[in-house]
Amino acid sequence: MKMDLNAIIETVQTGDQDAALTALQAYNKEKCQCFTFDSDEREERQRLGELVMAFLERDLQPSCQLACLETIRILSRDKSCLGPFSSREAIQTLSRHAGIEHSEASVTPELPDVDVIVEALKCLCNIVFNSPAGQEVGAQLRLIVGLTERIKLCNDRHWTHEVRFFDLRLTFLFTALRVDVRGQLAHELRGVSLLADALDSTLGLRWLDTFEVARADGADAALPLPRQETERAMEILKILFNITFDANRRDVDEEEAALYRHLGAILRHCLMSKADGDDRTEEFHSHTVNLLGNLPLMCLDVLLMPKVQQASIEYMGVNMDAVNMLLDFMERRLDRGHKPKETLTPSLNLLTESARVHRETRKFLRTRVLPPLRDVKNRPEVGNALRNKLVRLMTHIDTDVKHCAAEFLFVLCKESVSRFVKYTGYGNAAGLLAARGLMGGGRGHGRYSEDEDTDTEEYREAKPNINPVTGRVEEKLPNPMEGMTEEQKEFEAMKLVNMFDKLSRDQVIQPMRVGTDGKLESMEEDMSRIGQQRSSSNSDSDVD
Repeated sequence: MKMDLNAIIETVQTGDQDAALTALQAYNKEKCQCFTFDSDEREERQRLGELVMAFLERDLQPSCQLACLETIRILSRDKSCLGPFSSREAIQTLSRHAGIEHSEASVTPELPDVDVIVEALKCLCNIVFNSPAGQEVGAQLRLIVGLTERIKLCNDRHWTHEVRFFDLRLTFLFTALRVDVRGQLAHELRGVSLLADALDSTLGLRWLDTFEVARADGADAALPLPRQETERAMEILKILFNITFDANRRDVDEEEAALYRHLGAILRHCLMSKADGDDRTEEFHSHTVNLLGNLPLMCLDVLLMPKVQQASIEYMGVNMDAVNMLLDFMERRLDRGHKPKETLTPSLNLLTESARVHRETRKFLRTRVLPPLRDVKNRPEVGNALRNKLVRLMTHIDTDVKHCAAEFLFVLCKESVSRFVKYTGYGNAAGLLAARGLMGGGRGHGRYSEDEDTDTEEYREAKPNINPVTGRVEEKLPNPMEGMTEEQKEFEAMKLVNMFDKLSRDQVIQPMRVGTDGKLESMEEDMSRIGQQRSSSNSDSDVD
């Protein structure tokens, strides 16, 4: 039977702690899985929220505190009833129960009730997520300072997994939704260093060398990470992503570079680790890849620094395990095909930039993605090889996706137009070449070594018969003008010009040509001049 909200309100209004506890516990049990609310009882829920917040100010037993906080957590799911929980007084009360109130006068109890702390943190997470007003108050109260103080104590066994997890979740929400808090954590509170240490501690690492880590417990890297540690590590990765989003777009000094390399070494370990189950591993690696994409390019060399081991993938004397893992991750995302802009472009961009700045990485990726060309009978986009899949992406409907795929292959071709066209076909390559002003051929602006592109015997034999537009061998078609007189050829040519002219005037197409800068430019003036000349010629004929 549905509970009567008014009866609960009346019970709480009496001020009797035992009666209120019984009523709120019954309400919480009924509504614990409720995430949508009837508009009919909005005013009653608002009133109940006000009463429970006021009740929480009293000196209550932990069980009653917990019941009040559970009720607040349930009610704060309703975006239309956040008023009682978004005020300065409400946020202060909740942050005090969560043990993160930033105030000289605030004193955390010597033996805090962990269940109360967790429930208060859950309430704050809901309020910050759903209420801009709550976000504003939380930022003004500098709750991020209290949170970071406790995050520093991540090794303190007094704090349970849930306390540490929701500390991180609330920190993530603040940094995702408030630019000022993001900057405060990154700079004033030295967030990158603090969170790198927290990640190190959470994963239980030991340092083998300056930029090489392993599990401190000596466990085999093939064994999955514990579930709770993985959950906390992913929250840390998400916070770090928020506060480093501009790191690769600005100059960093030596101290920052050393810090980012230190973080990069930990991220390499994350990339090479497994979580509990394939889906959780995929999620863990996804957050790792996203964060690696924020690191300054000069710091990505830590991916290649570990010594080559017996089971390592070696190329040119360099350990390519991490690069190979990135490539496999990217291909899995590519095969899945779900939301490629969100799921695929981060790994594609990371591989592209790594290949651009590290010669060994580029050459290794080229052996995997663009091996010597043998199949010249099929179009470059046909087939199940990684090259075929990426070429198909070059004509994707999403501009960002097709640009990322094209840029990756272009960099693997050392930004050589002829090599790029050889592997992709001119038709697929045209978009990138037009954007770069390279329609007439040449090279991009990247600096690369001068090693030669070795053609296979199959390619050399077929090369004269390859159609550069489609990128495959095609039978020569008969000349449609064979056997025509010059007058017939001229008539067909003018017929074609007239058709193009009509399509252009009807704005179905816009005739273009390659300009002196290598980019496409309109032929509208040329078409207009040809039209005028034709009109003048016809007028002269009429006079005759």
